[in-house]
Amino acid sequence: MSQLQKEQKLDFGEIATVSFFALAVLLFIVVLIFGNAKGASGTVVKDRDLVIQISEVSEKASFYPVEIKGTRLEVLAVRASDNTVRTAFNTCQVCYGSGRGYYIQEGDVLVCQNCGNRFKRDEVEITRGGCNPVPITEEFKTVTDTSITISKEFLAKAKIIFANWKS
Repeated sequence: MSQLQKEQKLDFGEIATVSFFALAVLLFIVVLIFGNAKGASGTVVKDRDLVIQISEVSEKASFYPVEIKGTRLEVLAVRASDNTVRTAFNTCQVCYGSGRGYYIQEGDVLVCQNCGNRFKRDEVEITRGGCNPVPITEEFKTVTDTSITISKEFLAKAKIIFANWKS
């Protein structure tokens, strides 16, 4: 093999290696940016306070998974038509025992996956009782201009309603 062929082979190997690493870095960046499309809601908060950035919350409900002492919970946050941010546990006050009493959003409503009750996003945190998301009201969270914090201690009190949860 001539010296020129060796150099060409070496150059191809170096190019392939650099290309592979560049592609890997690009893929990592894409996953970092788009792989967590719901903002912080894709990251499970374990045994600590849940902090929701108000700037992340829109008219499309965001779901924030939390794990407290081995029990998985989920908090939902949504921006109401009056521009306030509403929070609730993503479980139904009636259907939670079924394990399927959680909500998904369809347009402007949240739908219980156990009984099918349809619940307007503007009613989150306002309506209590019945087949509705369990509200997390002002006295159970700390709200600043930029964030909403729900304490680990308060989240721990809600473990019972998620004991059978099957999201």
